[in-house]
Amino acid sequence: MLQILTSPFSPIHIKFHSFFHSVNLILCYSSTLHTSLPLAHSPFQSPKTNTFFSSVSLSTRGNLFLFSLSSHCKRVSFFYILLFWVIAEMDATISPGLYPLHRCKTLHLVRHAQGVHNVAGEIDHAAYSSEEYFDAHLTPLGWQQVDHLRNHVHETGLSKKVDLVIVSPLLRTMQTAVGVFGGEGYKDGIEVPPLMVANAGQSDRPEISSLNCPPFVAVELCREHLGVHPCDRRRSINEYRSLFPAIDFSLIENDDDVLWKADTREKNEEVAARGMKFLSWLWTRKEKEIAIVTHSGFLYHTLSAFGSDCHPSVKDEICKHFKNCELRSVVIIDRSMMGSDPATTNYPGKIPSGLDLPSDVADEKLPDEGKVN
Repeated sequence: MLQILTSPFSPIHIKFHSFFHSVNLILCYSSTLHTSLPLAHSPFQSPKTNTFFSSVSLSTRGNLFLFSLSSHCKRVSFFYILLFWVIAEMDATISPGLYPLHRCKTLHLVRHAQGVHNVAGEIDHAAYSSEEYFDAHLTPLGWQQVDHLRNHVHETGLSKKVDLVIVSPLLRTMQTAVGVFGGEGYKDGIEVPPLMVANAGQSDRPEISSLNCPPFVAVELCREHLGVHPCDRRRSINEYRSLFPAIDFSLIENDDDVLWKADTREKNEEVAARGMKFLSWLWTRKEKEIAIVTHSGFLYHTLSAFGSDCHPSVKDEICKHFKNCELRSVVIIDRSMMGSDPATTNYPGKIPSGLDLPSDVADEKLPDEGKVN
């Protein structure tokens, strides 16, 4: 269905419905517009009229695609728009994608369990600015959430698949990470450093073993919004090492928290940019299945950059806010050769070597063979 709303010397408003998509087009129109417009550039020039378009944009809002062109045209007699381009773009969103397995990684994204700052902040937002909640620890309810998620990752077999656990270096995220993905109790007299010492961060929990579990690495790139809120300021790395002896803190350059500023809160777009830097860094790792225990704001602003090429409900699934101790599994794809992981399951074939010309290739190479003149 195509709906057109227009008035003299004004943009045309077009609403187009196709399948489950709704497209709203806001267009300027000219009597002599060229039949092909280079949509990839802005501003651009119509080849036949010297008409310059001051803006070209394509964006999504839920299930709404907004495509707009603004022009300096004054004489208007009819409009021209390449609807087939829009339809092709929409159809592309429902097509399946296919990528080499060795250029993919599976990420198991986890927001930390309930912290004391979450409870206080929901009652009074001003609590987030209180020093009382500096480097907030988990509540007793938060530890119950950890226990439930731990049961889930064991029941689903996920605990055996994870190659690496990356964790934001704050008390609540490290408590969540070791509680969910940590090892079982010590056996056969083996002594190794624990992931967490007993009662770390007022947890009232026994020590958590580092046996029979993946390695844990603390990374500052996946921290929560930096600045202003004391709950997002970390302790010294030396103090953390005494609480979480088996977590690897070697990637953190400074013992003290030099990133957190008391008077400046990191902007949302800065968090998103840091998130993209973090995802790019993941391609330097050899591990294929990685659990990442981090924060609501970091996850939301990082993931909001994704899903525009999907059905709107998939976009919503990717980008919605995480609940406390929620786990969401996603796949990231290396489409720009950032990583260098070899294909471990691919097999070259033709061993032993022999003739193997496919019939369809033979038809292409010898199209006239066998034809009678």
